[in-house]
This record gives sequence, C-alpha cells and structure tokens, in this order.
Amino acid sequence: MQRNRYRTVWCTYTLVSLGALTAINLILSRFLAINIGGFGRIQLGSIARIMAGLWFGPLAGGLCGLVSDLLGCLIQGYAVNPLITFAAILWGFIPALFFPEGICSRTPVSRKSGILRLCAGTLISCLVCTLCLTTAGLVLFNGLSLYTILPTRAVQTVLQAPVYSVLVCLLYYSPVTSQIRQILCTQNLRDRTRAV
Repeated sequence: MQRNRYRTVWCTYTLVSLGALTAINLILSRFLAINIGGFGRIQLGSIARIMAGLWFGPLAGGLCGLVSDLLGCLIQGYAVNPLITFAAILWGFIPALFFPEGICSRTPVSRKSGILRLCAGTLISCLVCTLCLTTAGLVLFNGLSLYTILPTRAVQTVLQAPVYSVLVCLLYYSPVTSQIRQILCTQNLRDRTRAV
C-alpha cells in the first residue's frame, strides 16, 4: 500500500492531459491576467497546475508547473527567475500532497474532509508560492524593494486564495475528475495485469 503513494500513471492519456493543462495555464496566466500594479497580477493559471497535481500526482503537477513557466518566459521574453520557476513547480506539487492516496484510491475520502484538504493545500500554496517565493524572486533577481511590492503581493494573495479554493473544489468534485479517475484506474489495472 505504501508503495503506491504519490503514484503517477504515465500513459499517453496523462501526457496529453498535461499538455492541455499546460496550454490552459499559459492562456490564463499570460494572456488573461489582470495587472494590479506593484508587480501584482490576478490570474487563474495556477489552477491548471493544481489540478494537474491532484488528477495525475505531485510529480505530474510539478512538471506542468515547470513547463508552463519556462514556456511563459519564452513567449513573453522574460529571463527565467529560479525562485519563480520553483514556485510554479510547487503550485502543482503541494496541493497533491494533501491527497497521498491518489485519484485511484479504493477508500475514497469523504467530501467534507476532501474539501478541507483541498482548501488547506490551496491556501498553503498561495502563501508559499505567491507571497514568499515569487515575492523573494522579484526582490532578489529584479532588484525591487520588498517594502514597495509586499503590500500589493499581500492583496493579491488575499484575493486569490478564496477564489482558487472554490474553483479547485468545484473542479475536483466535477464529472471531469470522475472521468479521469475511470481512465487512469483502468490503465493502472492494465499495467498491474501485464506485470503479473
């Protein structure tokens, strides 16, 4: 049982889905973002990274975050900022750690417990990624003043945390998750049968 924790079923379906989630992340975070000044930005792109981690495992979520950040820098002509890239990876990694049993678990989590886990993972991600790592990346690598950008970054975190939590819960308890679970569990069963 311990062996299957955090397991990602690497199949064609997973790779294609991660590609689609990466594209959704790029569109939501690079083209449909609202700048609030002071290096703050309201965007919903990180939800695609979170869902990649929840649906396909923390490694897949981290991979989605890494690829989307590198492609985003390439598209907009930014230099890669290591702290911001690390924050992008953690957006897909941290929330998935709150569901160690994985999407194909035989003992499903109750809805109330699941919502609490999703909200906790999203809130911690907002604090660690947006308020700490991304802010530190802007200060250390862009030479900005912490005291100048911190108020805007705090407002951004306060605004995005509840919105992200609601959207993540709605997506996780949607028919999309049931469909992905069915496909991945079938693939997982096939892999086990082949191994035997």
